[in-house]
Amino acid sequence: MITWSSRSPELPPYSMAFGHGRHRRVLDLPLIIWLAVVWLLLWGTFSWANVVNGLVVAFLLCLAFPLPPADLGLRLHPWGILRLAAYLLWDMYVSGLRVTKQIFVDYPHRAAVLAIPLRCRSELMLTATAVAVSNVPGGSVIELRRATATIFVHVLDADDPEALETARRSVWRTEELTVRAFGSREEIARVSADPRQGNPS
Repeated sequence: MITWSSRSPELPPYSMAFGHGRHRRVLDLPLIIWLAVVWLLLWGTFSWANVVNGLVVAFLLCLAFPLPPADLGLRLHPWGILRLAAYLLWDMYVSGLRVTKQIFVDYPHRAAVLAIPLRCRSELMLTATAVAVSNVPGGSVIELRRATATIFVHVLDADDPEALETARRSVWRTEELTVRAFGSREEIARVSADPRQGNPS
C-alpha cells in the first residue's frame, strides 16, 4: 500500500511510504530527483534514457538503503525556483563578461578572501547557498563556517571597495533567492531581514 505525504501528517513533505510495520519504506521524492540529477551529471549527457535510468536507479537505491524519515527543511517553491534559476543564469553571464574583461583588458587586480555573514541557519540552506555562489564565475567559496553562518569567498578585485560591496550584495541576493526557492517559512523570514543588522540567533 502506498501512502502519500499529503494524506499523512507523519510523513515528511514530498514523500511516500510503502508497506506497513517493520517492512515500511519511506521514499523522499526530492532525494530521488537529486540522485537522478547526480546520475545525469556523472554521465555528462542529457537524454530521456538517462533520465529514466537515473530515476530507476535512485528509486532502487532508496529502497535498498532506506533512510529514517526526517524533515530536512526542504520545501519546493516553484516561483522561487524559477527566480533563482533566472538570477543564476544572468549572474553567470554578467560575471563571465566581467572576469573576461579583467583578464584581457584591465590590469590584474589584487585578490582576497571575503568573509560574508549569512542569515540562514539550517545546514541544508547554508550548503545550497554555498553551491549556488560557487557556480558563478569570479568568486569561489573557500570555506563555509557552520557555527557562525559565515561564508568565505575568494574575489578577484579586492582593491576596489565598490566591487567588494557588489560581491557582498550578490552573495546575500543568492542566499535570499535560494532560501525562497527551497527553504522553510522560518528561513524565509530570516533572509527577509537586512543582512547588515547582524545575524539573528
